[in-house]
Amino acid sequence: MNTPVQIIGGGPAGMALALALHRGGMASRIVDARPRGAAQSDARILALSHGSQLSLETLGVWQGIPRTPITTIHVSHAGGLGRTLIRAEEEQVPALGYVLAAGDLAAALDRAIATTGIEYLDNTPAPEHTDAPLTVHAEGRIEDAMDIRTRDYGQHAVICRTRTVKPHGGMAWERFTPAGPVALLPCNDECAVVLTCPAADSERIAALADADFLALLQQRFGPRVSFVSVSPRLVYPLGLRVRRNPVGERAVWIGNAAQTLHPVAGQGFNLALRDIMDLADTLADHGSNGDPGDPALLARYAARRRLDRAGTVGFTDGLVRLFSNATPPLLHARGAGLLALDLFPPARSFVARRMMFGARGW
Repeated sequence: MNTPVQIIGGGPAGMALALALHRGGMASRIVDARPRGAAQSDARILALSHGSQLSLETLGVWQGIPRTPITTIHVSHAGGLGRTLIRAEEEQVPALGYVLAAGDLAAALDRAIATTGIEYLDNTPAPEHTDAPLTVHAEGRIEDAMDIRTRDYGQHAVICRTRTVKPHGGMAWERFTPAGPVALLPCNDECAVVLTCPAADSERIAALADADFLALLQQRFGPRVSFVSVSPRLVYPLGLRVRRNPVGERAVWIGNAAQTLHPVAGQGFNLALRDIMDLADTLADHGSNGDPGDPALLARYAARRRLDRAGTVGFTDGLVRLFSNATPPLLHARGAGLLALDLFPPARSFVARRMMFGARGW
């Protein structure tokens, strides 16, 4: 009998889906063109929400992942008054989210895959044709879709780690500036930095001497935190690419194959994990002996995900565009909005739960 689901891509999204399907009693096979374990060298830092933590606990991989809790998020913007604080204790959760290395997540998922006996074919290019009832594309850029939404922000992210004068205390910072947002995430006893800058400047900024980069970071971030050292920098291009319909004929697209988002608010992999868990639940509801590629079933999954996908894409895209505009009226309006958010707990809780659970937080 053919394996019901073939997953193209052995990164975190593909492995998480295989585990979620296994939990629901459905067999799958992972096919990856890279050597097994290649994803464990990913140097990026992820901010996973409380909701994603619960999903990874369900998959049995959370306890094996080194992570740093985020207990408070400080949001501010350069050039104006107004800021807001979102606290885990207000939402009655142990942490709003957790910061971890993408490579550590991949390693934990791979260990869990090995214990289940899920078939994993590495060094194997994706076949042009497959006899699997359903193929899930879990990696790759969105190139071939007829109906895609794109936006070029003209920005790159310069990422690194830094040490600060004072301990981070579990606080994450999101600072919006005219040149792009700057995020500071607690990561072990350091902080992970995501500094957004114009694409034309990224390589020059990444190549700055440490002292010059620290001066630029301090100038962009402001006086609330003082930086004392920095690691080598890496550069990643930023943009918005969304496959409006994540399903096709006996095919589903998840992870970066379905959407790539700006890293502001750290929603990319959190959205992907919600897609994964809903896909596994939809297929499980249909039964292990059913046809996972049934068009009606895939349409049901797409409908199930429509609100959360559209809301998350709109949320991140709107933040980038709203806070990149430095005109005085909008600057003052943003400051008033941040102040109002800080003074009105129900609105602050709405934003917090939206970040933790997506549309489910509503």
